[in-house]
Amino acid sequence: MKSDNSYKSEHYIAVDVETTGLSPRYGARVIEIAAVALNDDGLAAEFQSLINPGVNIPKVVQRVHGITNTALQGRPPPEYVFSQFREFIGSATLIAHNAAFDMAFLGAEFRRQGMDMLNPNICTLKMSRKRLPGLENYKLETVYRHFFGTLPPVPRHRALVDAGMAGRIWFELAKL
Repeated sequence: MKSDNSYKSEHYIAVDVETTGLSPRYGARVIEIAAVALNDDGLAAEFQSLINPGVNIPKVVQRVHGITNTALQGRPPPEYVFSQFREFIGSATLIAHNAAFDMAFLGAEFRRQGMDMLNPNICTLKMSRKRLPGLENYKLETVYRHFFGTLPPVPRHRALVDAGMAGRIWFELAKL
């Protein structure tokens, strides 16, 4: 788990999760979580962890993000990670690309731990559709390329990279 607690009271935190499937309603779980605290200077602090929820990751899902069942062996359980994550996000406004997806999973995981998740959230997907009419699509990669020309030279569909991209997109959308 990577974390820097030197900030403490950031107002906005970009988040992303990688999961075992498409819906927590059907038993899918969070297996990676990341958050990037934002301030006026950019990205201030980050939190990232793989999570071992004790469930199988279907092969089709493994091909999306590259996280395997073996990669989760020895990783911390949800109760540990979500306690640390709760401390990191505090009452900040959460930013995510397709926030409905991320917030559904975060809410389900917090409920499993007996915790509330009352943080307000902002969806960069919805903002992009309103403020950038005419893009070929509104995928995270497409919107990021619109603003920055190329994608970061790191693996995609991993939570920390995607959270950072969402945070940078939000900064640009907020200027429009």
